[in-house]
Amino acid sequence: MRARHVTRHATAAVTAALALTALTVPTAGAADSAALARCGENDVTVRAEPSDDNADILKLSVRNDSSKACLVDRVPTVTYGELDGAALPLPTVPHAGRALAAHDTAYAAVLSVSDPEDAKDEAPAVMYVTVAAIPDLQGRSFQALTLGSPTGVRVWEPVTTLWQSSASGAQQVLEEETTGRGTLAV
Repeated sequence: MRARHVTRHATAAVTAALALTALTVPTAGAADSAALARCGENDVTVRAEPSDDNADILKLSVRNDSSKACLVDRVPTVTYGELDGAALPLPTVPHAGRALAAHDTAYAAVLSVSDPEDAKDEAPAVMYVTVAAIPDLQGRSFQALTLGSPTGVRVWEPVTTLWQSSASGAQQVLEEETTGRGTLAV
């Protein structure tokens, strides 16, 4: 794999730091979110599905199933099989909490192969992808077959958007960020 993958020890340290940050830093437009409790594993439903447009893109969502607003991380944590590291956020921003109202849903998009030319002969394929709304929670694993990849999900320098208010917004941010045509105001 390329140098963008981190060791398990570094990942554990980063995960712990991110979890603390997610509880203390408010998101833009939600000044009181620092007072919100972090969403629990059973408070949210995380989903992943293949994109209709590109086999290397997954559409993600997180829904707050509880009756109270709570915090998820600003960035989904997306890991691939037993590989070290996670998809990098686009745009690159510090992790922070994102308030999710009761019964509200946020959306993200993840590009599993960010450089198809480099990945052509070297990209490994994994048989599952795990998505978490909060870095230190287990998240939910999705089998490659259910993600439209019966021979495995290819992965090479993966990138993900921040959680967005709509699926189309997440797709647009991913396109803009990976083609260099724009940045997202957070």
